[in-house]
Amino acid sequence: MSSVQLIVGLGNPGDKYDQTRHNAGFWFVEEVARQYGVVFRPETKFLGEAARVQSAGLDFWLLKPATFMNRSGQSIQALANFYKIPVESILVVHDELDLEPGVVKLKKGGGHGGHNGLRDMIAAMGKEFLRLRLGIGHPGHRDQVVDYVLKSPSKTDRQKIDDGIYEASRVLPDLIKGDLQKAMHQLHTKS
Repeated sequence: MSSVQLIVGLGNPGDKYDQTRHNAGFWFVEEVARQYGVVFRPETKFLGEAARVQSAGLDFWLLKPATFMNRSGQSIQALANFYKIPVESILVVHDELDLEPGVVKLKKGGGHGGHNGLRDMIAAMGKEFLRLRLGIGHPGHRDQVVDYVLKSPSKTDRQKIDDGIYEASRVLPDLIKGDLQKAMHQLHTKS
């Protein structure tokens, strides 16, 4: 597996969406930025906010698209094309309805599962990227999904999601170095 050169958190820009479940991807890249002491800066040519991590032999980009969820692929493609980052070296971090809050799973490739951010990324760049799926739970019926993802989680669920994000951030060095199996083993034996 190739090393990860770009980590994209999916979410929606603006204070209105900041604390909603759909922004779990943003929460992840913000935690990584905090851990590595880097700051996101607006990058109009990448249609989002970006930060570069260069620490302890690791060198990768963090991206928060400002295009809203259903146009995430445009932002990702702009940065990836500019820095010549192949799709296999991109990790997309997103909220996942099919996993309980706090459960985190890593996978390579696959479909969009109804997730508009993934749908746009696949349309823009194909599906051979890595996904970090952050469990947010399911409201119980598909008609409730839109309302559910655009609302804040309960305090308990937010704590579980934050704990999952922290655990997932600990396997990043393995992912950055291209050791997907080791990262998956560490992550999946915990959750």
